[in-house]
Amino acid sequence: MISDNFSLMIHGGAGALQHIRREGNESDFMQSMQRILEGGRQVLVSGGTALDAVEYCAVHLEDDPLYNAGRGSVLNEYGEVEMDAAIMDGQGLEAGAVAGITNVKNPIALARRVLEKSEHVMLIGKGAREFANLHNVEIMTDNYFVIDSRIRQWREAQKAGGMMLDHEDVTPQHKLGTIGAVARDGNGNLAAATSTGGIVNKRWGRVGDSPIVGAGVFADNETCAVSATGYGEQFQRTVLSKMVSDFVHFKGMDAQAAATAGINYLVDKVNGLGGVIVIDRNGHCGVGHSTSGMIYGAIELGGESLCHLA
Repeated sequence: MISDNFSLMIHGGAGALQHIRREGNESDFMQSMQRILEGGRQVLVSGGTALDAVEYCAVHLEDDPLYNAGRGSVLNEYGEVEMDAAIMDGQGLEAGAVAGITNVKNPIALARRVLEKSEHVMLIGKGAREFANLHNVEIMTDNYFVIDSRIRQWREAQKAGGMMLDHEDVTPQHKLGTIGAVARDGNGNLAAATSTGGIVNKRWGRVGDSPIVGAGVFADNETCAVSATGYGEQFQRTVLSKMVSDFVHFKGMDAQAAATAGINYLVDKVNGLGGVIVIDRNGHCGVGHSTSGMIYGAIELGGESLCHLA
């Protein structure tokens, strides 16, 4: 029997977020988070699965140019948008992921197709694009993805002679751009999704943690669902999302304790920068970050939707 004791969390990146307040668009982020959370609530209230809810939220985050995913993704060294995404179902540990893809309107929707229509977990580049065409995934021209603020950001990175994080001012620790969602539905099933455009001016076919199961995303009905944002290489090296799940499994921690323990582990091991959102098997929500701020929102056990830019 479906209950209303569902939980849902989303995030829009972590880092030093002072520039958002400086530019006066804090309310834009908060309104976006609130709208997407409430839309996800309706998916769950209507009997949708946790997998449906995280896909819905991730798609709408990808569609919003405020975030570094889908439309509004940062540009690689060639001035192109190249995206990664993954989605995972905690009921049977099924997962789908795509990496290094171009022109796919919603990478998370393609990742779900990989989960449901493929015998594989991850598809990359040209092959992922062919798979998208086979399954009628929506394709857009370059003009849809490339927005003026990202062009300016890319030119700054090229002038500085290196790669930059989303919204970086060529000074340390600015917003680490990734979006994600985690959910527990009324039947107790968990799911997680993560999507990103990566790092400004990224080179050499670089892939971060977002499409890597156990690093940027993880879900297991016996423990929790996790979506991560931050320096991808640090999350890959620590397999951080799986580590958070292990804190639940082996230590009996709830979502908040596991999120905190996971971030402490990230910092202790690799001095890592980033954050996680977590929903445990009981529907409790948790968040942790080693950056000075994180953009996220939550609905815990069917309650009020609360959004934070802190």
